[in-house]
Amino acid sequence: MNENNIIVRNPHGVIDILPQTHEYFTYIKKVVRHRCRQAGFRRISPPMLEYKDVFQKTHGQHDDILNRLFTCTDGQQEAFSLKPESVSGIIRCFIEHEMNTWPQPVELFFIEPALFHPETQTHLKTKKNALSQYNEFGTVVLGEDDPALFAQLIQLAHKVLQDLGLEALYRLQINNLGCPECLPKFLADFQGFYCGKERALCERCKNFLADNPLRILECREEDCKILLELAPKLDPYLCKECTSYHGEFLEYLDEMALVYEKNIRLIPEMNFYNRTVFSYVNDSGERVCGGGRMDGIVENLGGPKNVPVFSFTMIIEKIINAMKQEKIHVPSKDDVHIFVAQLGKEAKKKCLTLMDQLREEGIKTVGALGKGSMREQIDIATKFNVPYMIIMGLTEVRENKAIIRNMKLGQQRIIPLSDVIFEVKKVIGEKKLDKYSPGEILY
Repeated sequence: MNENNIIVRNPHGVIDILPQTHEYFTYIKKVVRHRCRQAGFRRISPPMLEYKDVFQKTHGQHDDILNRLFTCTDGQQEAFSLKPESVSGIIRCFIEHEMNTWPQPVELFFIEPALFHPETQTHLKTKKNALSQYNEFGTVVLGEDDPALFAQLIQLAHKVLQDLGLEALYRLQINNLGCPECLPKFLADFQGFYCGKERALCERCKNFLADNPLRILECREEDCKILLELAPKLDPYLCKECTSYHGEFLEYLDEMALVYEKNIRLIPEMNFYNRTVFSYVNDSGERVCGGGRMDGIVENLGGPKNVPVFSFTMIIEKIINAMKQEKIHVPSKDDVHIFVAQLGKEAKKKCLTLMDQLREEGIKTVGALGKGSMREQIDIATKFNVPYMIIMGLTEVRENKAIIRNMKLGQQRIIPLSDVIFEVKKVIGEKKLDKYSPGEILY
């Protein structure tokens, strides 16, 4: 507590990622980087701060996410917002850096934090673990309209879930929402159907009816579901191009043996997705991944016309929760190999050099150099759960030797100081050494 007896804590909805959770983050990022680079994607990181109108133009004026932006102004009253997602910033990057002149398609992936405002998030009241800060990864493909590329994008998402041990937990669902040519005709008839029936809708659907009526398709309230069965269906309104593209896309999914479900009620969480959309959902209906086509999004931001775009996004926190629930354990990169204990100033000097040499060999090494008694240092080593200790006192310094102690067996032996690194590498094992090669840098 501070001097006013108030507990110092982080803001509501913002999380601390502690070391044990970072083990999952590290593993997930490794899988994502491997799968994306394997498929020819390159990493991009848009800034945390964008002009607010970037999100207004990509999401449209009626997307609820615009009410949840963290927004500020500068001295000229320009409005800036912290990003609630990364895709909009990447589209802005594509335009600003003239990526349409690059070899097409431009295939990018991202691993980024994002924030939205918790106070206006409607589902915070019903979801205890809802966050205002989260981390996401995903992909964006720009400049090529081939449905085979889109199918490969879903295959990439599937591979990531497969590598993380979550393949059986989520089902792939697909829907066709139509394009700006055929969708308005459906929406006009759909809204007309509900004229005079508003009282039968839940409050959420009443709010969506005028500005975002597609959201009614995903409502789970019983009265809304019954009424929806009588409402116009989207399929008969789809134009020939939408139907043809979607059909060819499904053929490629079949060819890759990707199992999917057609869900005519599937609506993407972000308004900028259109035409063919998809999600990976669990038995409770919770989405871990969502994506689709994004026709017109580049043009909406003032970029070139008719640039095809499709993407997907996954929320890392949801993946970690699922992995923990399934008791999926990831390799720990934080386990310490050796604890170095010493007694006396001369032993401390020797240990400083020894610890540096051990680390350079890939042996993860710690030492409580400020501690006095050997008992204290052994207690600390036990808490670190190290498999081995190196002990040096006045006698070992004088004889130029060291003690290696097996913590599990409680056995120890004395060896020459010059043999310590060789012996430690032998008991730890080459495969467990933590090495990297700074010499890979090219000049």
